[in-house]
Amino acid sequence: MTLNNKVLVISGASRGIGLAIALRAAKDGGCIAVLAKTDKPNPKLPGTIYTAAQEIERAGGKALPLKCDIRDEEAVKNAIQKVVDTFGGIDIVVNNASALSLANTQETTFKKYTLMHEINSRGTWLVTKYAIPYLIESGRKNRNPHILNISPPLDFQKDWFSNHVAYSIAKYNMSLLILGWEGELKEYGIAANALWPLTIISTAALQVLGQYTDTKSRTPEIMADAAHLILNKNSKEFSGNFLIDEAILRENGQTKFDHYSVIPGNIDLQEDLFVDKKLCDKMRVLWKEGSHKKDSKL
Repeated sequence: MTLNNKVLVISGASRGIGLAIALRAAKDGGCIAVLAKTDKPNPKLPGTIYTAAQEIERAGGKALPLKCDIRDEEAVKNAIQKVVDTFGGIDIVVNNASALSLANTQETTFKKYTLMHEINSRGTWLVTKYAIPYLIESGRKNRNPHILNISPPLDFQKDWFSNHVAYSIAKYNMSLLILGWEGELKEYGIAANALWPLTIISTAALQVLGQYTDTKSRTPEIMADAAHLILNKNSKEFSGNFLIDEAILRENGQTKFDHYSVIPGNIDLQEDLFVDKKLCDKMRVLWKEGSHKKDSKL
């Protein structure tokens, strides 16, 4: 399958993981609506909806840059309508936009708490809510409709909450939405899945945060390749999954991952939050062995 002529709505697509997913779809000839707030250059966070659109078109896709604050219901409704007016429908929604603050309860301001929940969970719900009628129509036309949230597996361990409870709840809410949508939308043939990175991903936002070492991270392209694989799965059969980028790529035959490291070949990588330690340990063994076995058991 391919994403050629598929219509994708991607939130937070002006940079980072969202832009990487958009560019991968563009290589297939996809039509991508770039939903983001940044319409003017920011010295700390490079990339705007317009620069993203230019990159998408250079990569072979069609782009629709839309300034949209997903916390604003009217802005979301208008953006979805513009997508439909421009491209004729919607086949895929990628909920990537998120706010991040890794602080404990006492250090988290009310403003920051509100921001994370308004963007991560409420915004994700809003974008999808107004896209659902068009996803249903996509299903009727057998166009393989998908919802993909960039959110973690639902692993309710104390360690994943105790150091940054507000952020953890906001991200887990995105995954809980997938759990609900998988059941709610199954009858329409709409897939709902979540994707999360095994290791930290090098993005401008993460560099601004300043809490991680960029040299121990991977580029957003690994998430883009994993997302591309998921979005080409049969939507009637592949739904309700909480996936890790490297794991699903390996399970589908990919064996080489060195090129995704910020320092090519580096295997001294830092695992991301919310990832099962046993899975991380298995992957580290594969990195050290340089395994090229397609049937490597995870």
